[in-house]
Amino acid sequence: MEIIADLQVHSKHARATSRNLSIENLEKFGKIKGLNLIGTGDFQHPLHRKEIDSKLKEDNKGILWTKKKDVAFLWQTEISLMYKQGDKRRAVHLLIFAPNKNIADKITTYLGSKGRLDYDGRPIFGISCRDIVKDLKKIDTLVEIIPAHCMTPWFGIFGSKSGFDSLEEAFGDQFKHIYAVESGMSADPEMLWRFKEIASGRIKVVSFSDAHSHWPWRIGREATIFDLEELSYENIINAIRTGNGIKATIETPPEYGKYHWDGHRNCNFSCDPKKTKELESKCPKCGNLLTIGVDYRVEEIAEKENGFRPANFKPFYKLLPLHELIVMVGDKGIASKGNWEIYNSLISKFDNELNILLRVSQEDLLKEEINEKLIKLIIRNRIGTIKVRPGYDGTYGEAILSEQKKLF
Repeated sequence: MEIIADLQVHSKHARATSRNLSIENLEKFGKIKGLNLIGTGDFQHPLHRKEIDSKLKEDNKGILWTKKKDVAFLWQTEISLMYKQGDKRRAVHLLIFAPNKNIADKITTYLGSKGRLDYDGRPIFGISCRDIVKDLKKIDTLVEIIPAHCMTPWFGIFGSKSGFDSLEEAFGDQFKHIYAVESGMSADPEMLWRFKEIASGRIKVVSFSDAHSHWPWRIGREATIFDLEELSYENIINAIRTGNGIKATIETPPEYGKYHWDGHRNCNFSCDPKKTKELESKCPKCGNLLTIGVDYRVEEIAEKENGFRPANFKPFYKLLPLHELIVMVGDKGIASKGNWEIYNSLISKFDNELNILLRVSQEDLLKEEINEKLIKLIIRNRIGTIKVRPGYDGTYGEAILSEQKKLF
């Protein structure tokens, strides 16, 4: 059974998220995207928990369903830790997964004892990575904790601003309970394989979207493909812990992420790591320090040469969302009426977006009289040859249309 899962989403109660984020919209657009399993997001938030309890029903395998049963859900939340360790301010986002409603309740009670849960879907706690893992594992050994978007400067476990140089440094004697990291948009598995703890094969790389809205250019833009005997919480977690059952991950090109290169958004300046070193990490326009991105940070931590692959590595696909490709052809806004018409027409013909991006042949696309420029972009996207101007300092990367003209 192939399961395509996006297990990092938020509710409308988290900061900087769409007010239309709902279970219904996650299910509707998750199905259109081609997802089989989605995280509930923010299960500890009191208002979102009411929505979960009223709209989802848990089966005996720890999986939640609506009455329609178009897409399954898994108990999931994300928390923010801010504390001091080693004379440095630390800020880390962690994903937490619960095996059932009872354990989700216990986690909620525990988090509520450490701080408020009602002000933000991603609550902040002054607890260390080590201590929260120890406490959560006391609740149930099947609770899973995964560092989210592990390379982003501000809240990644390896981030340049407030992260660590290793997982062991972050988690101490609780490192034994960490089995995976989430790649995030600005990094891909090939970059992370170069780190000692990941190169060893014990730490796996998974990928999820961190979606702040339900739109198909957000949800499922990154995902993990599982190959399981049956869909259950324990099978998902066992696959993450052992690697057996992880088939592949879906990544955006790392350049598409908001923090791939170094830069200074206020000055509209970005550069690669080599240039950053020449500038002594200072913005040439204002003189302030640049935000150091993922590409630079990887080189600081990596112990393996570029191109290294662990013995048990999993393949991955680098894909831009389909809406982005349609924009490149029509040069209209991503949510324009015309783009939606093209998108919906493609979905009606080929079932879902990931099927189009990964599987539908060029011949089958041509049979449906689809714009040939768009067909070429779909195929080039699939083989990873679309150029992207790197994102930096909170700004998304952008496909460079001028360099795509040779496709047509």
